[in-house]
Formats: sequence, C-alpha cells, structure tokens
Amino acid sequence: MAAVLFVCTANICRSPMAEAVMKARLPGSAITLAQSAGARAGPRGEVVDARAAAALQRRHYTLEKKWRSRRVQAEDFERFDLILAMEAQNLADLQRQCPAHLQSRLRLLLDFAPGLAGQDVPDPYFGPAAGFDRVLDLIERGIEGLRQSGHLDAR
Repeated sequence: MAAVLFVCTANICRSPMAEAVMKARLPGSAITLAQSAGARAGPRGEVVDARAAAALQRRHYTLEKKWRSRRVQAEDFERFDLILAMEAQNLADLQRQCPAHLQSRLRLLLDFAPGLAGQDVPDPYFGPAAGFDRVLDLIERGIEGLRQSGHLDAR
C-alpha cells in the first residue's frame, strides 16, 4: 500500500488538481491513497478554486463534493510514503516541518516528469484562467512520470 500527499501553498488550486488526477489514475498504479494539503492553508476548510474546478471538469476529473482544503499536519509525514510539493518554496516549508528520518519522502512533483526535474508547477491563482490548464498539463506529466517510475513499488 502506497500513499501520496500533494502539497501546494493554500490547497485550493494545484494540490487538489493533482489529487483529482492521481485518484483518476489509481487503478493500475502502486498508489492506493492520494490526498492533498497546503503548506500554509488557512484554518477554515476552503473549497477548490472555481477555475481549478473548471479545468478539472474540462478533462473529466472530479473531486469529492465534500472536499475542503487543509493544512499539512505533523502526522502526514508518517502517514504518507511520498509527499510531493508543487514548488521549491512548498518543499522548503515541508523540509522545515518534517522529522529528519522522514526527509527522503519529500520531493517535487515535477522531479518525476521527464525533462522537468527540479522545476516548479507555477501557482496559477493570480493569473488568467488559461494558467490552470497549463498547470494541469504539468501535473498530468508529473503523475504519469510517477506512475512509470516504479518509485513506490518497493515501499
């Protein structure tokens, strides 16, 4: 059983999009649990950004109706086998919180996308709606690379 947590800043755009894509692709993968959280998510559970939801819907991905944002919690570092940050700042936030013996679980999502290792999935929040489609393209590439990597097979 392998569990993956996707992390962005507020958990209302990129990480819930990654959660939805991964859940759609769970069959045939080594991953049995996919969730998302925010490194700096607010205390109230927010709904996914409408532009992110629209981008997901255009590609036939769905989030649970009751889905709400949440902040990364200390127990997440033990619970999830792999914690994938959307950008370097999110990764740095996670590294500060994560116990030393679990640091190897932290990575950037695009480390798994051929030719994109070390790159960020940009935050589309302050840009035009088309940015959400570009972000979804990158997320799909990262998740497909993760599925093909065999990274979770040995866990």
